[in-house]
Amino acid sequence: MSKKFQVVGIGNAVSDVIATTSDDFLTENGIEKGIMQLIDQDRAEVLYAAMSERTETPGGSVANTLAGLGALGVRTAFIGRVADDDLGQTYANAMASEGTAFPNGPVAGSQLPTSRSMIFVSPDGERSMNTYLGVSSDVGPDDVDSAVVEGGEILFLEGYLFDKDPGKAAFYKAADAAVAAGGMAGISLSDPFCVDRHREDFRKLIAGPLGYFLSNEDELKSLYQTDDLDSALAQAASECALVVCTRSEDGVSVQSADGRVDVGVTPVTPVDATGAGDQFAAGFLYGLVEGKSLEVAAKMGTIAAGEVISHVGPRPATDIKALFAAANLI
Repeated sequence: MSKKFQVVGIGNAVSDVIATTSDDFLTENGIEKGIMQLIDQDRAEVLYAAMSERTETPGGSVANTLAGLGALGVRTAFIGRVADDDLGQTYANAMASEGTAFPNGPVAGSQLPTSRSMIFVSPDGERSMNTYLGVSSDVGPDDVDSAVVEGGEILFLEGYLFDKDPGKAAFYKAADAAVAAGGMAGISLSDPFCVDRHREDFRKLIAGPLGYFLSNEDELKSLYQTDDLDSALAQAASECALVVCTRSEDGVSVQSADGRVDVGVTPVTPVDATGAGDQFAAGFLYGLVEGKSLEVAAKMGTIAAGEVISHVGPRPATDIKALFAAANLI
């Protein structure tokens, strides 16, 4: 009997606010290019007011992945926290309308507002994220409904939530429940700075209940404190059954018990790199739930990522399944 959900995700429920801007604007406003910076509420209000022609969409790394999976017809659920405010209600309703179950619902009486990330897209397509975490980073074990997690084939965790101890506890609770119910649990490392902060804890989680993890090359090298990709992949494979490393224009490397698979990418001039990693994850996880080979799953990931960087916004704008079919992957 198939499970209720194919993929269950746990992550930050962040409303994305996106605007295109110049490099001069970044400099004038003290925004560091190309990374995610955490900011306080006052800074969030200043940057929000400075944005023109904003595009607002429910986001957060894992939530974006689940939206991509939902567009592919995958049954999904998202565990995250939003406040019972206008932004939180909009977020919850949008997730539901996109077909992703949102079992927790908005948190009544929250002292913190719903989280938001101001994303500035420069002319080269690079995105500079300034995130006010608000209530989303308070995810803890009480937010994890074991029945929801046990009802999923694959659990997908967001590394950013490792910044607080309750988030770590929530991950262990969810991963243990998923594995005990016959599912597979994994994580996206999210950010090199996140890895720097939590290297040992990530290593313990990966070597423990997790069956896979996704990272980019910088994150993987940081995790194993080496400049050599081959060494990092070998160390990772000794701790985890399935390791997926995205390498920008150099493609993707997947390491498993069956060996290493390298998949190239078709170069795309980026319009907006927001969500590239999230949609790669959607394509890759779609391949896994459909029982495809790791090579095909990786190719699906690169196609999904290539589509999302060709336009503004972190979610697909075209039929990704049609792109898979055009590439003879389905």
